[in-house]
Amino acid sequence: MNVKSQNSPKIWVDPDDAPELTDEFFERGVWRIGDKIVSRDEAQAEAGKRRGRPAGSGTKISTTIRFDAEVLAAFKSTGAGWQTRMNDALKEWLSSH
Repeated sequence: MNVKSQNSPKIWVDPDDAPELTDEFFERGVWRIGDKIVSRDEAQAEAGKRRGRPAGSGTKISTTIRFDAEVLAAFKSTGAGWQTRMNDALKEWLSSH
């Protein structure tokens, strides 16, 4: 049966029927961070924090470079921070040459 039932009421809500959001409405609100109720100042301070990855030092330049597989594998095998250790090794080489 592909015929739409004529008895189904069409539900439509006029967006103009929504109540106006007044200053009083917002004054009654409860400020939360997660499940914790906090003051308005605490909530605004949290909202003002910058999200995402922290800004870098600004002294490094992104580039593409090719290394021998065994060199890269040796640094990666040392775990997290291998890029910093590789950078330090290159700086040490530069200071001695």
